[in-house]
Parts: sequence; structure tokens; C-alpha cells
Amino acid sequence: MIYLNYTHLDAETQERLISQSKAEIEAKYGNDLKAYAIENGLGYADILEEEAIKNLYNYTYTFRI
Repeated sequence: MIYLNYTHLDAETQERLISQSKAEIEAKYGNDLKAYAIENGLGYADILEEEAIKNLYNYTYTFRI
């Protein structure tokens, strides 16, 4: 069995996955993240990026070789 990590994917695929993840996180938690960013003086884009990356590890990847 071969295990591939997210970082082993090409740059185009990584960007597509991170964009999808950001859209999911923003749809689910957008208002909460904005409130958290304002409350703590943080950048919303930075928080969204971090949460999107965390969300990627919840995906189930299937690779065909």
C-alpha cells in the first residue's frame, strides 16, 4: 500500500484542494471566524487559510496508480 501526503501533490492540485477547503470552511464557519478575527485583532484571511489547511486532513483521498 502506498500512502501519499498532501504535499506530494503537484502545485495545481494543491491549490484546487485548498480553494475547495476554504469555500467549505467559509460556508460553515465564516461568520464565527470573522467574529473571532475581529475579537482577537487577527486577519480573517490568515485564520481562514489555517482552518482550510486543517480541514484538508479530514478529507479521504483516493489515488489510482
